[in-house]
Amino acid sequence: MNTQTALSTNASDAYTELAPIFKASGDAMRLEILRILKRDTYGVLELAVIFDVGQSAMSHHLKVLAKAGLVETQREGNSIFYRRPVLRGDNPSDQARLNLLASIDILPVTTPTQSGIAQVREQRALQSQAFFARNAHHFKAHQELIAEYGLYSKPARDLLEQTQNEDMSVVLEIGPGEGAFLQDLSGMFNWVIALDNSSEMLEQARHFAQSHDLDNIDFLLGTTTDALLRNIKVDAIVINMVLHHVPSPASLISDCAQLLNQDGILIISELSRHDQTWARESCGDLWLGFDSREISQWAGEAGLQEGESLYIGVRNGFQIQVRQFSLPARNHAPPAEVDVLPEAMTEGSRQ
Repeated sequence: MNTQTALSTNASDAYTELAPIFKASGDAMRLEILRILKRDTYGVLELAVIFDVGQSAMSHHLKVLAKAGLVETQREGNSIFYRRPVLRGDNPSDQARLNLLASIDILPVTTPTQSGIAQVREQRALQSQAFFARNAHHFKAHQELIAEYGLYSKPARDLLEQTQNEDMSVVLEIGPGEGAFLQDLSGMFNWVIALDNSSEMLEQARHFAQSHDLDNIDFLLGTTTDALLRNIKVDAIVINMVLHHVPSPASLISDCAQLLNQDGILIISELSRHDQTWARESCGDLWLGFDSREISQWAGEAGLQEGESLYIGVRNGFQIQVRQFSLPARNHAPPAEVDVLPEAMTEGSRQ
């Protein structure tokens, strides 16, 4: 094959690869599916609810998008979720995908779709809340099936101490669980806010604080959405083993960026991605951990700067990642994307 023939063949292949991308983009619903997958992953039934279509119709749309390389699957136990792939942009078809997604991402999500997202997130949050309502008094035993508290609490505290400065006075803990980490925070900051959307777990944390004479803690029942509506601003946020219980982890991190004062710190301890599906039923997990790159991407999109990271292996096969992020003084976090209704649940529980 001579050079001219090879070039012609390569060009023909490129056109062949581009065709499914433009076919997939020829439907308004498919474009909006891609838009909402920017931040979250959804199952086919959830997407059918969001767009108010039948499961078979939604499956067809996802098949077309998958053939075009615009979505990929992510297994969470026995469930399959769809997400947007990581694209490098080093060939014409990838560049076309990136250009398409960039054009979609500047568009607002339609009002009916916002309502559908809110419904799905509320269903996820209620699933998590129901677990903790049933297991509030046994939560520590359930959680320690995965990882003992000390495995992540000390590294989380160490990272917080390393980056804390004397001007920091207010800290927020999201999902304080039974309240153990509140004792550390109470001694490090002038004021502590404990936020949880489970009244049962918040009462456990309140009881812990009272029994340990911690008198500089406010307890807030609600979500990060509620905290934003109250115009709460803090110097540091701690999220210990919470993201895998959250309906929308990316939205929670985005909310945290808006709650932080400039130069504020976000500490996250969380499970790395795993395949131990029993954690869903035994510990109320919505997600089977996260790839560290996912958390980095969500934080970066929220305007946060990545700092130190620690990775801790656990004998039972789990791995814990302890991550530190900050909100640079001259970098305002981008405004929250209008992709959910204000009353949508944006975080769950717990340590």
